[in-house]
Amino acid sequence: MEPKGIGELKVPLLQAPEASAAAVRTVTFQLSDIKCASCVNSVEAVVGGLNGIKSVAVSPLDGRAAIKFDPKLVTVKQLKEGIEESGFGVHELHGQDIAVCRVRIKGMACTSCSDSVENALQMVEGVKKAIVGLALEEAKVHFDPNLTDVDKIIEAIEDTGFGTDLISSGNDANKVFLKLEGVYTAEDVNLVMSSLKLAVGVNHVEMDLSEHKVTVSYDPDVTGPRSLIHCVQEASCGPKKYQATLYTPSRQRGRDKVNEIRMYRDQFLFSCLFSVPVFVFAMVLPMLPPYGNWLNYRIHNMLTLGLFLRWILCTPVQFIIGKRFYVGSYHALKRKSANMDVLVALGTNAAYFYSLYILVKALTSDTFEGQDFFETSSMLISFILLGKYLEIVAKGKTSDALGKLTQLVPDKAYLVAIDTDGNIISETEIDTQLIQKNDIIKIVPGTKIPVDGIVIKGQSYANESMITGEARPVDKSPGDKVISGTINENGCLLVKATHVGSDTALSQIVQLVEAAQLAKAPVQKLADHISRVFVPIVVAVALITWLGWFIPGKAGIFPKHWIPTAMDAFELALQFAISVLVVACPCALGLATPTAVMVASGIGASQGVLIKGGNALEKAHKVTVVVFDKTGTLTVGKPEVVGAVLFSEFSMEELCDMTIAVEASSEHPIAKAVVVHAKRLRKKFGSSTEEVQDVDDFEVHMGAGVRGKVGNRTVVVGNKRLMHACNIPICSEVEKYIYENENLARTCILVSIDGKIAGAFCVTDPVKPEARRVVSFLHSMGISSIIVTGDNHATATAIANEVGIDEVFAETDPVGKANKVKDLQMKGMTVAMVGDGINDSPALVAADVGMAIGAGTDIAIEAADIVLIKSSLEDVITAIDLSRKTMSRIRLNYIWALGYNILGMPIAAGVLYPFGRIRLPPWLAGACMAASSLSVVSSSLLLQFYKKPLHIQSSS
Repeated sequence: MEPKGIGELKVPLLQAPEASAAAVRTVTFQLSDIKCASCVNSVEAVVGGLNGIKSVAVSPLDGRAAIKFDPKLVTVKQLKEGIEESGFGVHELHGQDIAVCRVRIKGMACTSCSDSVENALQMVEGVKKAIVGLALEEAKVHFDPNLTDVDKIIEAIEDTGFGTDLISSGNDANKVFLKLEGVYTAEDVNLVMSSLKLAVGVNHVEMDLSEHKVTVSYDPDVTGPRSLIHCVQEASCGPKKYQATLYTPSRQRGRDKVNEIRMYRDQFLFSCLFSVPVFVFAMVLPMLPPYGNWLNYRIHNMLTLGLFLRWILCTPVQFIIGKRFYVGSYHALKRKSANMDVLVALGTNAAYFYSLYILVKALTSDTFEGQDFFETSSMLISFILLGKYLEIVAKGKTSDALGKLTQLVPDKAYLVAIDTDGNIISETEIDTQLIQKNDIIKIVPGTKIPVDGIVIKGQSYANESMITGEARPVDKSPGDKVISGTINENGCLLVKATHVGSDTALSQIVQLVEAAQLAKAPVQKLADHISRVFVPIVVAVALITWLGWFIPGKAGIFPKHWIPTAMDAFELALQFAISVLVVACPCALGLATPTAVMVASGIGASQGVLIKGGNALEKAHKVTVVVFDKTGTLTVGKPEVVGAVLFSEFSMEELCDMTIAVEASSEHPIAKAVVVHAKRLRKKFGSSTEEVQDVDDFEVHMGAGVRGKVGNRTVVVGNKRLMHACNIPICSEVEKYIYENENLARTCILVSIDGKIAGAFCVTDPVKPEARRVVSFLHSMGISSIIVTGDNHATATAIANEVGIDEVFAETDPVGKANKVKDLQMKGMTVAMVGDGINDSPALVAADVGMAIGAGTDIAIEAADIVLIKSSLEDVITAIDLSRKTMSRIRLNYIWALGYNILGMPIAAGVLYPFGRIRLPPWLAGACMAASSLSVVSSSLLLQFYKKPLHIQSSS
């Protein structure tokens, strides 16, 4: 089986003036009341008269209208309105293009931010689906390119107050980026563009004239990067020589992360230049009388030198370094939401402007005395920046596992040419990105394999642990598949490339994990609900706190000695209120789930367990019953025929010929085993022909067998159930043969010719050595196991007894498997279905958690929730256990985040103050707030130390 590429529609990154055809879109409408050619002419005349229309075709038979247009000049909405104004109904829109773009978003701090961006994107006309990942700091947007474009999507995000960088605008899987040399004039551009557009296999060409760069979309089965570079060179004419070199668009993500870390570090250090002296002047030197007396020097009236210096030093921190909090608050309030920036801005402004009031009063009065809080404002901002810096550093580590996967592919590879005997004629070292499909690549010992391919010469062992988690090296010989990113250990191999670039298994794994990290887990809804009301509640609590201390203080309800020296009731109440504002942290709640999912999905991928998002991760920890398919899941999946017998006057050669003819068209593993054995028998009985007879009226009976006509004979090959369905009698001799073999865990494949049982093949498929231990371990986890198979009951029961499973449902077709899953769900069970991802697709979809096992590089992405790359059953336990550990970590994160706020806010509000004068100064409250986010991210990072609960060494 070969890897399946994951295709997505794309939107061009750059648009050259010459590539006007690229701007044309096609839309199809279903029109009503189209009765004759006159109606067609009316629609075509009206639509054709609109600006930007390239062509209009309306069918008078079915009323469908296909319109090609320039979306820059006319919109789909205007087209519909034009048709409706001409008197015809537009009932539905067919064949909409759906494009996908990924955008990096800068500045999101909590779920309030990500929700705001998601809502803004959903408001854009043409956006079908928008997913915003807080921990990943990305948005994936599905949109109709006829209605909107990437620029409008980016504009919508930036309007919410966040910075953006375009990661990709569609599928870059089959795109190559070239840097041109020698292209200076319009004539040069036209020559190169024409040469590329006319090249075989090229779908689309875009040029960035200012950068002399060209982006080419191509069919990888027809052409590739080296061919396109050669195409540019061949466009040279006369003295003009054109050259093209491969370039990779800079990966902004890593660079942006480094820049963000550096920015927070620099801002923190810059703020410390001012806030540390403020703190020293306010809190340290006054306690050291000989050294702090100079701060009490009066400049004018009651304005002291210390107060003046604190104001001068605090102001840059408040308005220059703290500008980001003002900008963030403005955008948050503009979009009618509130976040951490609002709380910080309120707290620091309250401290700063009250202190400024004290300064003005001191300047204008010769008797006024008051306590300023300039150190509160500056230290608060400094501690929050320190916390953000540490948080960003920690968050960067959550994607370490995925980052290691992306670095597995080597930069260089050896491209070779071989003769008909397989001998190497030439050898060239090239960039890995220049490898094309069907290239022959030489893999020397100790190097990484750059592409997915098939070994055509040589023998070696490959270390695939980084992809599959399988520690034992895998033998590789001609005909075996190799996976990109794995290591060739001890022999030299020649490999024919079958999948390159984004089509490789490694690239698909990375894409799958990135999509999983964007998907929200249902448990995150708790944080989403809390974040919507969190800030307003905190502001209300802060106001109540201020009133709760100020009014009793003024009224003399609590003793005056509670109020610190140089403070009054108003100032004490203000300190408590500011502490409440800044100690509350919505960020920790927002990070509790996505950081844990991010780490878990990366760790799972590194161990061969691909979890498709938070939803699958959350459901897996609830599993109470695992339903196993038999063939290829509990068994090795490589059936072998161990016997064949005749039951009638037909010869063995005739039986084999009929069986081969019908079974050759089947893809089932048992059918393939029967064909191999029948061909071997045919040779044994003297037949030298390799010819397979033609089959007419071929039918597949899912889970039972096949049927067809070979010449004038009707042949049915399958199990006993199929024979009964076709009304084919089974005599006692056949029944006895079936009974004896089924009790030995063998499957009997009966062959009927013209309504009579002609013979049978006895097939066995050995049980995987780890199956019994895995089932036992599942039982110890409180999870029961069931077999649901299309095989006969006796064979299924024998397998169940061998592995320790009590409940068996046999002779079940694929739809019946799905129904059995639904029956279990109706009983209140959470069901995981483990199958090969092909015949078991209906059951995989129906289950709460579908696990495709043993899929290798051909992963059943669409059907399964979790893809287990190896064929080892131990990864079923790994998937469930990793889910349990992750959900436990998420719950711990929530307990920490909620508990921190529940405990921190009352302490900040002063509940302990009457019992020992214990209070939380605002600057210390800010430090606690910053620490809460850091602690949640650090808690999630502990998942990086996850170990498999069951590791079974494969026998050599």
